[in-house]
Amino acid sequence: MSDNPIRVRFAPSPTGMFHVGGARSALFNWAIARQQPDGKFVLRIEDTDAARNKPEWTEGILRALSALGINEEDPHFEGPYYQSQLADAHRELCERLFKGGNAYYEEAKGVEGDDAPTGARYDRRHRDAGLDWAPGRALRFRAPDDGVTVVRDTIRGDVEFPNSAIEDFVIARGDGSPLFVLANVADDITQGVTHVIRGEEHLSNTPKQQLLWEALGHTPPVWAHLPVIVNEKRQKLSKRRDKVSLEMYLEEGYLPEAMVNYLMLLGWAPGDDREIMPFDQMQPLFRLEDVNSSSAFFDEKKLRAFNGEYIRALEPEEFVARCAPWLGPDKAPWPAANFDAAAFDAIAPLAQSRIAVLGEIVANVDFLFLDAPVEDEQSWNKAMKPGVGKEMLAAAIERFSDDGLVWEPEALKAALEEVGTGLGLKLGKAQAPIRVAVTGRTVGLPLFESLQLLGRARVQERLRAALAKAESIGA
Repeated sequence: MSDNPIRVRFAPSPTGMFHVGGARSALFNWAIARQQPDGKFVLRIEDTDAARNKPEWTEGILRALSALGINEEDPHFEGPYYQSQLADAHRELCERLFKGGNAYYEEAKGVEGDDAPTGARYDRRHRDAGLDWAPGRALRFRAPDDGVTVVRDTIRGDVEFPNSAIEDFVIARGDGSPLFVLANVADDITQGVTHVIRGEEHLSNTPKQQLLWEALGHTPPVWAHLPVIVNEKRQKLSKRRDKVSLEMYLEEGYLPEAMVNYLMLLGWAPGDDREIMPFDQMQPLFRLEDVNSSSAFFDEKKLRAFNGEYIRALEPEEFVARCAPWLGPDKAPWPAANFDAAAFDAIAPLAQSRIAVLGEIVANVDFLFLDAPVEDEQSWNKAMKPGVGKEMLAAAIERFSDDGLVWEPEALKAALEEVGTGLGLKLGKAQAPIRVAVTGRTVGLPLFESLQLLGRARVQERLRAALAKAESIGA
């Protein structure tokens, strides 16, 4: 055991979907905690906002963290604790601050002055009134009158806050319940937190929290405020405007390990221009001192490219297993009885090299399991041009009827190329009507391997159906 074990904390509020910014903060904390054998990552659910908290949000946080590899199976993990269950410690510290002269009670009415305009600073009228607690009286911290409070931030250096700009702030309401600023500090002290690593938006709260730490006789933790995450317009990611839910990305088929890799690079880099790297290799290299204070751009296109790299690196059997949630009756558009596991195993390697998100697997293989291909008017109009569509379909039906044609990719390609040449078409244009007739789309997996898997009878059936449709609409 080390003399001063690192204890970090991650303290989300269960008031919505789990934000990718929160996931980044959790991972940075996790990386620091795991750099000591006895380091701890303390999970604390700040659930005191009863009006907004929902059990499903808490469950979502736990699921999301577990997906990232942060869970109780690891000895570095501790919790979860729930702030609503720590009220006794909050009240105890409030009492200590009051008795030590660091806080005072104010009258319930007129605390801002009867004629004070909205937003006016508290005038400290009850600072030296010597009031004891009574129903409705709030408790205020006695802030310093002059000087500066210096927050020594590992990422940003020394940040100075003039004490003249820090008002005597409320730490407990008139009903005795603590405000966030006090509860947060109380919990960190009680749980022995040594490092507070969190988003930049919390920096403005830090001088007040540091004053509370010092007034309670404790050395403040190591502060580290992470850079804000922005979208392509350099605006802070917003759940009202941007796709920010970690669960949403996972549900679309982004691999957890790819998300971890990408999120770790939002404000930090391992060096040597390396980017694709598993967490277990990144974690020992991570240093708070190396985190950039500038805003970090959440580039979904880059994330998508990362995910594609991770998908292609999967073993074939693992890729098949990872696709399973999208192939079952809850998500797949085909009848459950139509799914053929052997056919999917055969086509999976073709899809693995082409998709970037697991959710894309459905559109790539649905032609195998649907009774008829999807109907895509745009694809149909693009492929079935006059002088090409009907002619290619009719010629392909005739050529594919030859019992001497071996039903394998190279032979099918040669046969279709031959048909196209007879109509004055290169292979690219010749195969477009066939692809749409068979799969419903102009793009997809390699055509001739797809024809082989679908089988001669089903291919011919679909070609004839497409020809009948083309003739009926005069294409």
